[in-house]
Amino acid sequence: MHGNPQRNLKDHTRWCYTGQAPIQEVADYIPQLAKFSPDLWAVSLCTVDGQRHTVGDSKVPFCLQSCVKPLKYAVAVHDHGTEYVHSFIGKEPSGLRFNKLFLDEDDKPHNPMVNAGAIVCTSLIKQGEGNAEKFDYIMNFLKNMAGNEYVGFSNATFQSERESGDRNFAIGYYLKEKKCFPEGTDMTSVLDLYFQLCSIEVTCESASVMAATLANGGICPITGERVLSPEAVRNTLSLMHSCGMYDFSGQFAFHVGLPAKSGVAGGILLVVPNVMGIVCWSPPLDKLGNSVRGIQFCTDLVEHFNFHNYDNLRHFAKKHDPRREGGDQRVKSVINLLFAAYTGDVSALRRFALSSMDMEQKDYDSRTALHVAAAEGHSEVVRFLLEACRVNPVPRDRWGNTPMDEALHFGHHDVVVILQQYNDKYSPPVDAGDTGRAEKSLDSLL
Repeated sequence: MHGNPQRNLKDHTRWCYTGQAPIQEVADYIPQLAKFSPDLWAVSLCTVDGQRHTVGDSKVPFCLQSCVKPLKYAVAVHDHGTEYVHSFIGKEPSGLRFNKLFLDEDDKPHNPMVNAGAIVCTSLIKQGEGNAEKFDYIMNFLKNMAGNEYVGFSNATFQSERESGDRNFAIGYYLKEKKCFPEGTDMTSVLDLYFQLCSIEVTCESASVMAATLANGGICPITGERVLSPEAVRNTLSLMHSCGMYDFSGQFAFHVGLPAKSGVAGGILLVVPNVMGIVCWSPPLDKLGNSVRGIQFCTDLVEHFNFHNYDNLRHFAKKHDPRREGGDQRVKSVINLLFAAYTGDVSALRRFALSSMDMEQKDYDSRTALHVAAAEGHSEVVRFLLEACRVNPVPRDRWGNTPMDEALHFGHHDVVVILQQYNDKYSPPVDAGDTGRAEKSLDSLL
């Protein structure tokens, strides 16, 4: 995201897992999309508690295209439930191009993220209503997901899509032949609505709120309104993770490890569950139809932060973790730690240590768990903190007292003996409260 967004895209795509240079062209098979400048580039994020940040051309409207697929699938599941929706559509990655005329062994579309599945999914929403009512219904859903921020419609793109949509018409007739639609469905009407939904416009800013609503379990972080059921959100994120990035889905899941959905307008909808939604947009695409800059941004993001689904949140020391506990949680953390030391609860202390709690943290009097355990005479706790957690044996509280002073004052001879062994061999590091904590091994706790 740093540097000149208009530089040569090869510099912005230094990796290419296929070993081939990416195509760097704006999509032109839908004529209206070819009009966008390849220099446009924006990133917006919205956290689950409503914090916002944006960079670049974030107010320029662009069409959702395939980024609408997970959103309308979420609406369908919200309305009808998982079982009904998946009686028409599968859940598996297809391993084929998104616009192939191909069904699974049960004659169902493989998943809602390929065109065949998205067309069937469109037919499930507000059955029996006209397209005008269906379109308004879905637009209202998307506006609620976006916290009532910009959601528009490009009629020019819709007309362009319909005029150049031979492949989708072919898929539609194939689905009709295989009886993939609910009974009584007008296939051509469904395709019209399908093209309309692809032509819905957003900005990076408004779409990031949609992504944040998914990250927040279906509750819009801007309005606080529940828009989608938890079931719909969970299913949507699961399918985005496995199927959301066209034929690059496996690579993306491996390297980025987050639910995402791309569209040929150059948008990528990225969800960090329980943290934030991110939307990046840049029209030039690689050969698989994904935004070149967008893919690079997602990759760089998980190199810097431990957002990958399988990064260990507690013990991954090389990446930044914005999910670290805030002030209120830190207060609770030190209270729990010192209370466990006060009661002599070694089991609780072992759990805290294994969850990467700072075992040297101090209360407002600069007293540590070791101070408290020494004052109470809990020799087992003192030994655990010194041997397993390797805490500093000579921390000083606000009055200058060490754990040894506490043990002597309260007459706990056995604790004095333990502390003396460590005091004799301890040489404080330059920064006694901080240095070396990342090096500590928890093997001895197990």
